[in-house]
Amino acid sequence: MKRMGMIFRAKANKALDRAEDPRETLDYSYQKQLELLQKVRRGVADVATSRKRLELQLNQLNQQSTKLEEQGKKALALGREDLAREALTRRAALQQQVSDLQQQHETLQTEENKLTLAAQRLQAKVDAFRTRKETIKATYTAAQAQTRIGEAFSGISEEMGDVGMAIQRAEDKTAQLQARSGAIDELLASGALDDQTGTTKDDLTAELDRISGNADVEFELERMKAELAGGSSGGRQAIEGGGSASAAGGQQEQRESPKFDKQ
Repeated sequence: MKRMGMIFRAKANKALDRAEDPRETLDYSYQKQLELLQKVRRGVADVATSRKRLELQLNQLNQQSTKLEEQGKKALALGREDLAREALTRRAALQQQVSDLQQQHETLQTEENKLTLAAQRLQAKVDAFRTRKETIKATYTAAQAQTRIGEAFSGISEEMGDVGMAIQRAEDKTAQLQARSGAIDELLASGALDDQTGTTKDDLTAELDRISGNADVEFELERMKAELAGGSSGGRQAIEGGGSASAAGGQQEQRESPKFDKQ
């Protein structure tokens, strides 16, 4: 049970560390200090109020004491010593109350001074903490930004890691498709696979077709040479025959021309 409790506390502490934002913690601490300062100031105000109330009571008692003293004097002047004694007795009781209130007033004054000094010191600490808080927050934000930029550049951040994995998967799929395409072309060329469309020939068929095509070209070339050779000999015979006929015709005309002259 102790081990389970320790493991639970360790995991809870780790989860809290991940969830904790130092900037939020600093802001919360600053807010608590402000609340404490506000309580101290409220305490100073309460003590000052009590002190002021005692001062008012002291003023009233002093006025009553002065009034009793005047009444005792008047009674003594009128020959009423009993009334003068009663007035002085009441005045003595009031003086005792005044003395007690003065002690309380001094105590409250001391407490007020202490609280005022404590409030001033606390105010200074709160101001210093606020300055340090803002400095720490700015430093933390800058460090966090630098860390994210560094992780982005190095590719170890979660976002860039996902992008890198996506790129790697795309490259792997592309390489796999290229390898498959090349393998299919090799199998088609070797005749291991039949081309259902009939547009692809293997190496042997392509070579035989090339040789057959060359033989046909050679045969056609020989035929054309033979035709050209035969056509040339026939043309020469026709030219020679045409020349002999022309010569004979000319001799016949020369023999018949005198007849036309005699007529």
